[in-house]
Amino acid sequence: MGEKLLKITLKKSPIGRPEPHKRTVKALGLRKLNQTVYHKDSSSLRGMVNKISYLLEVEEVESAEEGER
Repeated sequence: MGEKLLKITLKKSPIGRPEPHKRTVKALGLRKLNQTVYHKDSSSLRGMVNKISYLLEVEEVESAEEGER
């Protein structure tokens, strides 16, 4: 069985948002709208995602799709 991953996509711009939210977006490795990153599922990552959930689209996946990682 593969490890659980979160597929995180930036759907709204962080422009005009509070500075801590902008730093969280950057810490997740997101720079551009509709950019997608994969991270191992953990409680600290879930906290970051929860903090800026209004900017993101999050999906649980078994493993990264071929060619997208």
